[in-house]
Amino acid sequence: MENPLSAFAVYTAKRKRIEQLLSKKKKQKTFDKERKDVKQASIRNEMECKGVLNKSKLKIMKEENKKNKKAKKKKETVRIIHAKKKGTESRENILNNVNSSHLNTSINTSIDSQETSHSSTNLSDTNHPLSASIKINKNSHRNPVEDCEQLFKWLMCPITAKEFFKQHWETNPIYIKRDTDDFYKLLLSMSSFEEMLRDNNVLFTKNLDITSYSHGVKEIHNPPGRAYPSIVWDYFRNNCSIRMLNPQIFIPKIHALNATLQEFFGCFVGANIYLTPANSQGFAPHYDDVEAFILQVEGKKRWKLYKPLKLSEHLPRYSSRNFDESELGEPILDKVINAGDLLYLPRGTIHQAMALDTYSLHITVSVYQRNSWYDFFEKLLPQALERATKKDICFRGGVPMNYLSYIGRQYDDDFRKKSFKTHVKKLFMKLLEYIDVDHAADLMAKGHIHDSLPPYIFMPERKCTILEDGRNLGCNGLKRYGKIKFSTEIRLLRLYCIRLIKEDKVYKIYYSTENSKEYHEYEPQYLEIDKEFVPAIKQIIEAYPDFILVKDLKIEDANIKIQVVKDLWEKNIIITKVPLNCY
Repeated sequence: MENPLSAFAVYTAKRKRIEQLLSKKKKQKTFDKERKDVKQASIRNEMECKGVLNKSKLKIMKEENKKNKKAKKKKETVRIIHAKKKGTESRENILNNVNSSHLNTSINTSIDSQETSHSSTNLSDTNHPLSASIKINKNSHRNPVEDCEQLFKWLMCPITAKEFFKQHWETNPIYIKRDTDDFYKLLLSMSSFEEMLRDNNVLFTKNLDITSYSHGVKEIHNPPGRAYPSIVWDYFRNNCSIRMLNPQIFIPKIHALNATLQEFFGCFVGANIYLTPANSQGFAPHYDDVEAFILQVEGKKRWKLYKPLKLSEHLPRYSSRNFDESELGEPILDKVINAGDLLYLPRGTIHQAMALDTYSLHITVSVYQRNSWYDFFEKLLPQALERATKKDICFRGGVPMNYLSYIGRQYDDDFRKKSFKTHVKKLFMKLLEYIDVDHAADLMAKGHIHDSLPPYIFMPERKCTILEDGRNLGCNGLKRYGKIKFSTEIRLLRLYCIRLIKEDKVYKIYYSTENSKEYHEYEPQYLEIDKEFVPAIKQIIEAYPDFILVKDLKIEDANIKIQVVKDLWEKNIIITKVPLNCY
């Protein structure tokens, strides 16, 4: 029996293969350069022979290229916004007063870069929604609704949310150019990326991929085991790209970003990190099944966007295969995206990106996967059919005898087809009477709860939750701790962190507050509650984001009222207005 190859041997073999590919690529570049030099020499000789005096052929060619570029610019369907610094205006004022004056143009019109009064608002600013420096006291508390709105406002500035969803959402890419290269610096940097690798058990394949794309071939080079910085940088030095699949597990700021945006979109928000070495490309042209926001953190990258190849690929439900460049045609956008810029891609937008003379580090924030009308109807119709079958004998009746002798693709014309189709349509119209939109929405919400990241709890909030409130250790054992009382004011931690659902005649509260930051690591979690407590739960939900007094909850028994609130508090579902220990 032959000895199995060690992990190190496999790793060494892969490195050797990479070096061979790089050598081949280097030879190709040298050949291309030599061919270009020969062509330019030929042009010069021809120019001298023809006695061109006023305009050299090289200049003529450059002017023709400029004309071609202008012609292409007119065909662009991607909106370009140029957000530029102005004066020394304070960051706080700019965040609250984003200038939203833009050109109002049709979808298929090219829009030139325009200047807008705007200054960067970094994550360290005290009024930024991801900042944990807001102080909490008896008269102030974070408003999670305002937090998520302000975060999206910061992300898209200078475009307003209303303008974005009206003109671009699910339809048209948008490129926002900023003159602020440190716009995302406290969200991520090369040094914080290395620190994350050094301090955490990041695993190849599960958390991080090593990829390369050369001569139309994409390869993955993941060795087994942990992604130590030294190994990752060795691959990076050999022209391999790095993709971090679930950075929110290891980087708190990205968890905060995603979890806060979850409250804005009402569904799961994911993220990937892409680190690409200079003069290389990590992935083949393709499209994705998510709405994607590209946040260019450091370096720069050339992006090419293309329209979907056919109508059925607009807003696709699944990501595409890798395309060959010969299939794509002319790009609708060909731009270099610099640090601080943002690029939005509706799902189905074919794209490819290549780092230029420097490395590129960007975050892709993704949203709205499997959140279409198809997905809603996928929940709605089976439930309606089940109810209709129970209540209406028409749906339980047998189909016509021998109907397979005249229905189907193999039968073109048969007078019996018409009556069969008429009856099917009649039953379908009756099916509409049994549709329960609320139940379908609950099933969608249940899925979102399972998908979601746990809410990010900012430092001031922690003192009002079970994370840091209640019983705590002191020097001589347990500290004195406060209790939930009738005078305690409570609120849902986040609107989308729970869903009240009735399943099999039992009321359940599904919650995401104890979810893992790793996607679907745990099974869905829920609390079962008695029917008599449902009005009180609805009170808490409907009051959001305001607080409500425990004494005002619609539960008659005082002791049970306190116990229900305590049960919710112990699952981190609710937050108190002030720490319990303050009472």
